[in-house]
Amino acid sequence: MIEIHGLRKRFGTLQVLDGVDLVVPEGRTLVVLGRSGTGKSVLLKNIIGLIRPDEGSIQVDDQEVTELDYEALSELRKRFGMVFQMAALFDSMSVQENVGLGLREHTGKSDPEVRRIVTEKLALVGLEGVEDKMPSELSGGMRKRVGLARALAMDPAYLLYDEPTTGLDPITSDQINVLTRQVQSKLGVTSVVVTHDMNSAFHVGDHFCLLRDGKIHFSGTADELRDSEEPFVRQFVSGDSGFGRSSHQA
Repeated sequence: MIEIHGLRKRFGTLQVLDGVDLVVPEGRTLVVLGRSGTGKSVLLKNIIGLIRPDEGSIQVDDQEVTELDYEALSELRKRFGMVFQMAALFDSMSVQENVGLGLREHTGKSDPEVRRIVTEKLALVGLEGVEDKMPSELSGGMRKRVGLARALAMDPAYLLYDEPTTGLDPITSDQINVLTRQVQSKLGVTSVVVTHDMNSAFHVGDHFCLLRDGKIHFSGTADELRDSEEPFVRQFVSGDSGFGRSSHQA
């Protein structure tokens, strides 16, 4: 269980998060929506302690993240898998080495056991026989899937996705959406997906929240999001900026 209360974070004069209250449903997928620069990625980084909040509480499995020391925080992070926006693979490492990095660094597993797990996780994301390839030999969608396999390697309880479909064509984006949903269904992990891609959001999400002005502007189900009459929510869901319209066109 992840619970956030009164979370505030400022960078200089910019108040990015200004009193965020949020509960992430266990075993479900929460989608965090918002315009660019509204603090979606900052929220993820606060959850895993990469950024310390100015105020507020972040509880993960009844542990107060804001009070953990380095060792305790490192241990807690082993329960998380992170899927980065641009996959963030190490270019000098093979797929095998990228996916197995956490296992080699943080477990006492033998090399054959690590290789077995890597092969298993790659198969889970629909990639077989790519262990010895380098990231430069892979398409954008394949790199994203390798990034997901790496996030799954340690059998995390929580998966965090930072803009998982950014930079992908519509067909590849749909493949990533289907895969994200399948992983959640098969493994029962608790997932937080940060995106501004509404098609992706509705495909993968169970619960939705919309950040605006540093606060949770909306929280609810897919149907509640679609049916909302609140002007900003409707505008965001439809992608209608209203820019350049005269009053009789709006």
